[in-house]
Amino acid sequence: MTDSINENEVKTEQPEEVKTPKMMAERDVEAVSKKQLAIKIISQIALYLFLTVMAVIVLFPFYWMLMSSVKTKEEYDLTVPTFWPTMGLRFATYIEAFNKIDFGRVFLNTVLVGVVSTILSLIITILSAYAFARFNFKGKNVLFAAMLATMMIPGELFTITNYITVVNNFKWADSAVGTFSALVIPFLVSIFYIYLLRQNFMQIPNELYLAAKVDGTSDFKYLWKVMVPLAAPTLISITILKMMGAWNTYIWPDLILATSEAPLELMTVALRNAPWGEVGAIDYPVQMAAVVIATVPLLIVFLLFRKYIIRGVSRSGTKG
Repeated sequence: MTDSINENEVKTEQPEEVKTPKMMAERDVEAVSKKQLAIKIISQIALYLFLTVMAVIVLFPFYWMLMSSVKTKEEYDLTVPTFWPTMGLRFATYIEAFNKIDFGRVFLNTVLVGVVSTILSLIITILSAYAFARFNFKGKNVLFAAMLATMMIPGELFTITNYITVVNNFKWADSAVGTFSALVIPFLVSIFYIYLLRQNFMQIPNELYLAAKVDGTSDFKYLWKVMVPLAAPTLISITILKMMGAWNTYIWPDLILATSEAPLELMTVALRNAPWGEVGAIDYPVQMAAVVIATVPLLIVFLLFRKYIIRGVSRSGTKG
C-alpha cells in the first residue's frame, strides 16, 4: 500500500522548469526594457514640466502687458494687482494711445530705417563672408580672429565714440539727411552675421566653385548664382534678426534724435517720449496699449518666419 502511494506521488510531481541561458537572457532584456521605458516616461514628464514652466515665465510678461492695456487706471493702481480686469475691459486705451503718438509717421520712419539698414548690412555681410570663406589672402585668419574678438566688447562701449564722431566731426545731426545717415551707417557691420554666413558658405562643396571657374564663371556671378541661393535660409534669418534689431533699438536713436530737429522719431523713442502723464500719475494702461500696438507687427513677423531663423542658425552651426 505504501509503495503504491509513493508511486502515485512520484507520478503527480511536476518536473522543475529548466532555465536555459537563452531564457534567462530574454528575462533580463525584458526587465531592462521595462526599466528603460519607466525612465523614458519619467524623463519625458520632467521635460514637458520644465518646458511648461519656462513657457509660462516667457509668456507671462506678454499676458500682463495685454491685460494691463485694457484695465482702467483705477484698477491698475490697486495695491493688490488683478490678473484679469475685474472692472470691465476698456478698449478706449488704444484710441488714446493713437492720439498720443503719431503711429503712422513713426511706423514709416522705423520701417524706412530698418529696410535701408538691413539691405546695406546684407550687402556688406555677404561680401565679407564670401571673402573669408573662399579667398586665400595673407593674414586672413588673424584678421577674422581679431574681428571675432570685438564681439567680446559690449556695443554700448562704442556709443560715446560713435556719437562724438557722428555729431561733432561729421555734423550729421544738423540735417534730416545727416540724421538718417547717423541712424543707419554706424551699425551696418555685424561680426556675428558675417561669422554666421561664413560658416554656411564653408559648407558649400569647393567642387562647385572649381566647376564654375572651369566654365568661366566670375567670382561675383558664382556668389550671386550659386552661393546666395544655397545660403537662402541663413540670409533670411539675418534679414529678420536685423529688422528686429532695428525695430527695437533705443539708446542710439534717442541720442541722435535728441540733438536733431529732423522729424525722424522711431518707434522706441516715441514710446519713451510720449506724454503719458505727470510723475506719479502716469496712465500705464494707455502706455501698455501703445506697447501692444508697437509689438504686434514684430510678433507677427517672428511667428511667420521663426522656422527660417531656426533653420538658418542650425545650418550655420554644423559642417558637412
